[in-house]
Amino acid sequence: MRYLFLRLYHLVYRYILWPPLSLLPAQKAHHLILSVLGVLDRMPPLVMFLRLLHRLAYAETPCSVGGVQLQHPFIFAAGFVKGLGFEDEQTALQAVHQGRNIIMGWRAVPALVGAVEFGSFTRRPLIGNQGVVIWRDNQSRSTQNRVGLRNPGAVAAAEFLARHRHALPPIFGVNIAPMPGTGSAAQEIQDIIESLAAFLERGGRPSWFTLNLSCPNTEDDPSGRQTEAHAEQLCSSIIAYLRQHGDVPLWVKISPNLSAEQYSALMQVFQRCGVCAVIATNTLPQPSPTNAEVMAGVGGGRLFPAALAAVRDLSQSHADVSVDIIACGGILDGESWCAYRSLGVKAAQYYSAFIFRGPLAAVIIESESQNCYDHN
Repeated sequence: MRYLFLRLYHLVYRYILWPPLSLLPAQKAHHLILSVLGVLDRMPPLVMFLRLLHRLAYAETPCSVGGVQLQHPFIFAAGFVKGLGFEDEQTALQAVHQGRNIIMGWRAVPALVGAVEFGSFTRRPLIGNQGVVIWRDNQSRSTQNRVGLRNPGAVAAAEFLARHRHALPPIFGVNIAPMPGTGSAAQEIQDIIESLAAFLERGGRPSWFTLNLSCPNTEDDPSGRQTEAHAEQLCSSIIAYLRQHGDVPLWVKISPNLSAEQYSALMQVFQRCGVCAVIATNTLPQPSPTNAEVMAGVGGGRLFPAALAAVRDLSQSHADVSVDIIACGGILDGESWCAYRSLGVKAAQYYSAFIFRGPLAAVIIESESQNCYDHN
């Protein structure tokens, strides 16, 4: 039954749904999908139908990673279910109090795909970059964006999720990013802790928090946060706070363009501080399709070689540390997932596969990976 359902889904998405979507500009398709998800969020009977589809598609394959017990080894990565941008916190909170859905997909996406990482959220709302900021390369199955951390801010996001706490999924993460252009490490730490507190104090306790040390789309140099000293300062302060307020596991998301020595140093930092998992990696900065002087983050097929190399470097530092590695980058089929699994990775995050292979991409990829191992 499950095999037939997945086969039917694969054919329907590949030959009926994807062709018209692929003809739309990436940004228009993105907004269309979010609009549909926003409608689904408000329709409980359809959300129940999505849960039924999830049960039909997914075989429960428990996976323990980063201090979290997952029902399936795939997590939908941050960046999609992140919400609207606002000029200021007061305006964002007013929208929540008026009953607006400021985080489209918060209910519908987890119902269908399972574990989701919401965000990234920053201490204060950000409008993000304007104009065309989302692109897609169908040939290489790659996505590219410079959305620029557009989000409603941690306080409004936490207030929104708290108002819907009884409808939240049983397992979800929250991704927190530092505010771009923060003047000092002390202010950066304060902002991040206030962001964490916004969720914990309102009762919206996630299964994990992710600290996003690497956002290439804000004109804010992310590499400085990934030095050994600064990463240790951030992580130690954040974990000290979390241990006093519910002990939620901390994961850290890093860049694909660091040296092997940097990865090794970061793994030692994460071990000392008590970080539970490292997500490798974020998108790869490359010139945007419309302006070669402006960088935009690449995901999907063009990210895969760099992300796999990062995981390989991290795994070589893994023998004497207990920090789990979560793969993220170009996992589009069973073969790419097998490449990560061969390095000892137990869980993954995905984004571009959701676009190119549809909302049930994770279970299709996992099924294909079994075929990959059968041939080895």
